Amino acid sequence: MAHELTVAAGPALLRNSRLDAEAIWQARVDLAACFRMAARLGLAEGICNHFSALVPGHADLFLVNPYGYAFSEITASRLLICDFEGRVLAGSGTPEATAFFIHARLHHHRPDAVAAFHTHMPHATALAMVEGEPLAWAGQTALKFYGRVAVDENYNGLALDSSEGDRIAKAMGGAEIAFLKNHGVMVTGRSIAEAWDDLYYLERAAEAQWKAMATGRRLQVVPPAVAQAASDQMRDGAAASARAHLDSVRRILAREEPEFAR
Repeated sequence: MAHELTVAAGPALLRNSRLDAEAIWQARVDLAACFRMAARLGLAEGICNHFSALVPGHADLFLVNPYGYAFSEITASRLLICDFEGRVLAGSGTPEATAFFIHARLHHHRPDAVAAFHTHMPHATALAMVEGEPLAWAGQTALKFYGRVAVDENYNGLALDSSEGDRIAKAMGGAEIAFLKNHGVMVTGRSIAEAWDDLYYLERAAEAQWKAMATGRRLQVVPPAVAQAASDQMRDGAAASARAHLDSVRRILAREEPEFAR
């Protein structure tokens, strides 16, 4: 299902001070932690799916996982740094083709999307496969996403060129979360920590909704005004909460999978 991208090799800049600053290394460690915990939680799909993040201090470069590695194999140093033209500037290997065409174009069109996580995680993807709005706004966890979700209704096959990446970016508009119908989800954030926090809770919300739907009883939907108020409450302090969440992930991995940070 994955397709390797053919790219022009760029200069090996990992040892250059331009790309080895401490802030960049910490972004690598944060992103590697997200991959490892996503694998633990069953949010990965083979060697497919991809997380990216803009390189601190370089709005025209992004970190992304290399083709051919499962999420559970990702380490901080294994991540690639690419430009928006497809050149690998640091790291060994190339990104998976759809990773490049989706993420490069999304970061290009949405500079506010510091991080972009694309998965086929099971419960949220299942909601992307049914007609209508994916989230029913019946559970408190789901309300974290109220007013923040776009739905791409027009599945168009694999994103193997820039036009499909542009189409997905346009379908998202200014939303931070997108359900890609017949496909999966895209979660963006103003930081790696915020993208991780949303990815985690989006799957939890979807799982709870599926279990409630499985009872066959009608869902008790929260009134719009209350849903918006709850969403606003959750957004207050969201950045600090997300950072604490990712810090907890890093502590767990430091004890149990310390190689993630190498």
